[in-house]
Amino acid sequence: MITATKVGIFVGAILAVVWFALGFWAFFFVAIAMILGALIGRIIDGKLDIRSLVDTFRGKRTSS
Repeated sequence: MITATKVGIFVGAILAVVWFALGFWAFFFVAIAMILGALIGRIIDGKLDIRSLVDTFRGKRTSS
């Protein structure tokens, strides 16, 4: 089954190949492009809650 996460990874890989062909920190940008593609795909799939992720980075905690 094709998910938005898989599509995002594929798009990131394509962009990374373009960067590689132009020769600008190839490995680093391949990794970054694939991570961003996966994150965007997970957001589209609804499997990643941006608000809770931002709150985590800000140091906010939920009541327990």
